[in-house]
Amino acid sequence: MTSPPPPILECIGLGKSLPSGERTLAILDAVDLTIQPGELVAILGPSGSGKSTLLGLMAGLDRPTRGSVRLEGQALENLSEDQLALLRRGRVGFVCQSFQLLGNLTARENVQLPLELIGFDGAAQRTTQVLAEVGLDERAHHYPTQLSGGEQQRVALARAFAPRPRVLFADEPTGNLDRATGARILELLLAMREREGTTLVLVTHDVEVAACAGRRVHLAGGRIEREEGPAPTAALDAAP
Repeated sequence: MTSPPPPILECIGLGKSLPSGERTLAILDAVDLTIQPGELVAILGPSGSGKSTLLGLMAGLDRPTRGSVRLEGQALENLSEDQLALLRRGRVGFVCQSFQLLGNLTARENVQLPLELIGFDGAAQRTTQVLAEVGLDERAHHYPTQLSGGEQQRVALARAFAPRPRVLFADEPTGNLDRATGARILELLLAMREREGTTLVLVTHDVEVAACAGRRVHLAGGRIEREEGPAPTAALDAAP
């Protein structure tokens, strides 16, 4: 019997606290979470439950107060900022609700420049490919202000998937869009994730969005309240 692959992400006793006046505010407390290669995991919870904080810690964008985050076995809290940036390069993608496109760059430049900065081989060809996949090949030379919200998020998806990351973190990717546009963006996100074999960790407060995930982790008060779906050792659509 073939043993399962090692986890791509692990949170071990993860905690995050911030000073609040004379008190200390616990945002996350004792979070244990294991994610296998190729899984699609949704993290749900009300506002203030710690969803975005957890995502930032897993992506190495923030540092925990307690516990450990391991990406492909590497403990992130032991790395310097330069080492973290090097570890994330090409391996981690991020999509959020605010698009975060550079306004002085065209859609094409917003996708291609990050590839060039990490030394991606064939950056121009890959940019053409992913812009076509999101249906923006004819809008590639438009600036963000010339694009609708849905089009801007499609550029953000193309940029995130372009370097073929092992893990993609999506923080409320449909949050700034109307329901119909958000549904199309979610459909596109899932299609690209399946095509690329990417592990996807999706934060949302919307149970309808979360329903796309085979595994759902519910946060409340900074702790995991419950999980739904298969056991953490079962990889979903694992990448080849």
